[in-house]
Amino acid sequence: LPSTARLVFMNGLRILVVDDDRDFAETIADVLESRAHTVDIAGSGEEALQFASLHPFDLAFMDVRLPGMDGVASFLELRKKNPHAKVIMMTGFSMEQLLDEALKNGAWAVLKKPLDIPEILSMVDRIRPDGTVLIVDDDPDFLRSVSEILELSGYSVVTASNGREAIERVGGDRIDLILLDIRLPDIDGLEIFSRVRSQSSNLPVIIVTGYPEDEAGKVSAINSSKNTGVMVKPIDPTILRRTVDELISRTDLGEPYLD
Repeated sequence: LPSTARLVFMNGLRILVVDDDRDFAETIADVLESRAHTVDIAGSGEEALQFASLHPFDLAFMDVRLPGMDGVASFLELRKKNPHAKVIMMTGFSMEQLLDEALKNGAWAVLKKPLDIPEILSMVDRIRPDGTVLIVDDDPDFLRSVSEILELSGYSVVTASNGREAIERVGGDRIDLILLDIRLPDIDGLEIFSRVRSQSSNLPVIIVTGYPEDEAGKVSAINSSKNTGVMVKPIDPTILRRTVDELISRTDLGEPYLD
């Protein structure tokens, strides 16, 4: 193992903290270990890649500024070794271009130093590395791009290009969340939503619209339901990932989603 290995074998997530500030990394590790997570510390991107080769991890906290390979380059390499892990970038500096690149390539979030400990714990508690999302949209480019975003975040994805396919999927597959376009070629998205709700009040549904002004009435009625969210096209990948994570996690805990 790399020389700065810190391993505590407990139940919980396996988390990698990557920062060349040893005291900072130790502080984060102490907090996470107090929640029964297993924590590895790496002082560089190269060392982080060694850990990733030895042990798959569920979550990484990655500093943007690292000696040698920078945090974003390290993140992109980590993605190749462990594509389903969630990565939270950390920075004490303004580095918008690098951070934008990381977010576009699947980073789960960006945190500014000094970090807020309750916020860190809240984010870690929401990690759920599995689940199946049904995406319903008649635009093949949208289906492809959103599928890639969610698969990078560790979700399984099934798709439907019309309402009839969607209803068949819900009836036949294990679905943890539906991403549903409100305009479909055969069945109105609102009708599909009503059918889903008649079968399950707990299945999370995110309604997607490219025409928020034209469909304001429909969207308002839907958004007042529990376990429901609304997103407007074009969809921001970061907001999508965090909304899906939160809706599924809250449903697992039996909590209603509050937009």
